[in-house]
Amino acid sequence: MPMLLATLVANAAKQPAQQVDDRPNIIFILTDDQGYGDIGRHGHPYLETPHMDGLHDESVRFDNFYVSPSCSPTRAALMTGMHEFRNGVTHTLIPREHLYQEATILPQLLKSAGYKTGFIGKWHLGNTKGYTPADRGFDWCATNVGGPRQHFDVEMIRNRKRFPSKGFREDVFFDEAMAFIDEASDVPFFLYLCTYSPHTPLDAPVDLIEKYKAKGLNDKHACYLAMIDNIDQNLGRLTAFLKERELEENTILIFMNDNGVTEGLDVYNAGMRGCKATCWEGGTRAMSFWKWPGQWKPQTVDSLTAHIDVLPTLCELAGAEIPAEVQPELQGYSLLPLLNGQEWAHEGRYLFHHVGRWPSGSAASHKHAMGAVRQGNYLLLRSVPCEDEECAKYSSQCTTLRAVRKGLKTTTYANGTAQYHWGVTPADRWALYDVKKDPGCQADIALQNPERVGTMVATYDHWWDEQYPVMLARGGDAGDPNASRNAASRAQQHAAKVAAEKKRKAAK
Repeated sequence: MPMLLATLVANAAKQPAQQVDDRPNIIFILTDDQGYGDIGRHGHPYLETPHMDGLHDESVRFDNFYVSPSCSPTRAALMTGMHEFRNGVTHTLIPREHLYQEATILPQLLKSAGYKTGFIGKWHLGNTKGYTPADRGFDWCATNVGGPRQHFDVEMIRNRKRFPSKGFREDVFFDEAMAFIDEASDVPFFLYLCTYSPHTPLDAPVDLIEKYKAKGLNDKHACYLAMIDNIDQNLGRLTAFLKERELEENTILIFMNDNGVTEGLDVYNAGMRGCKATCWEGGTRAMSFWKWPGQWKPQTVDSLTAHIDVLPTLCELAGAEIPAEVQPELQGYSLLPLLNGQEWAHEGRYLFHHVGRWPSGSAASHKHAMGAVRQGNYLLLRSVPCEDEECAKYSSQCTTLRAVRKGLKTTTYANGTAQYHWGVTPADRWALYDVKKDPGCQADIALQNPERVGTMVATYDHWWDEQYPVMLARGGDAGDPNASRNAASRAQQHAAKVAAEKKRKAAK
């Protein structure tokens, strides 16, 4: 490229964007395995997150906002406006992480309204033909080769073309976000930016790891918090970029996490019980910050809200028509009245959780295992393994709960705290908690509230019975149960290898 032309192009890229359509741009940032408590404003004793804190202060904060117990189900609910059981995503493993192909999803709806749609980062809803982001309504797609396993100098794929990058993976993701915005800024855009951080395997820039080790944290916890700190820095970069491009005032910025806390569980969990892959309060409560400068007054909203509400809300904001055949499928509600500080017609709603993750082919026997229902401040749950002898042949979520029932104290994310965070409820009944008064879920009030329990159990049973045939038809119980066993075997072999390597190093 001639020098003069290169200079003109570079200068043009720095000019404020001129957007003809005055409908708002939408940036939705979803972090992977960050917990509700993993932010300074929620009381974390170690984390430094000035940009997340600033976004918190400038946003409508949905403080009773809930997602699914694990990542693929949450992503499926966000994209469809329906519970993951209704869209066939009941696990994070193939094939049950595939979002069924007939679903009409958010980017398709926004694209039909004239939005340019961009996806960056982690998808986890199917990577085979017909399931990828590019096949499902995204105009512009970028991710890295190697997913969560590669952290530095990753090979990127943007719109099916590969290129090398330098530096930490999330820094590159946010660079890609800014490239997409510059390309799309003449029309309203929707950007779905999904980090892999702080999902395992853990790694982060060395200076950030050392920063948290200096606070007295061990290597694992320091690295986990460093990954979140890096996201915070990138959030600051993106915010500054929007201001420079004069896009901030007409851009809705949404920030969420996809499930409960993981490797930071034993550091801080905002006083809550439970972690990722549980139905306890700490397993499904998420931060949900919605910022639109000059349009929405910053405030805390306590209404019971959820991931299934995102699609109808964004469609209403964008003026995207939801087809008549899709409307009966939706299970969420528009949050626009709450964003505008108005009354909401859905204060008495129920929300339903289920961990899923049963061995394929055994959905029926897990109806009352690892499930929960919410209404208002009340959480009714059964954190118990199933009684299916066939399930016991395979390694699954039930395996963990059976071990906890027998006294296991250390398991995934919980080093000595498994009896609490993975706690098993009574075998013969549901447990009930007022999570507003008791986020740690230590006072089971089920026996004192038999009428409420009866109503909530009946509502849950009706919900399951209605979703079950749809879930089966859409692939939610598909696959070979041996896949679960083989995956568990590989995980055990890897854990044994890691333990042996640590032992060998210690012996030197």
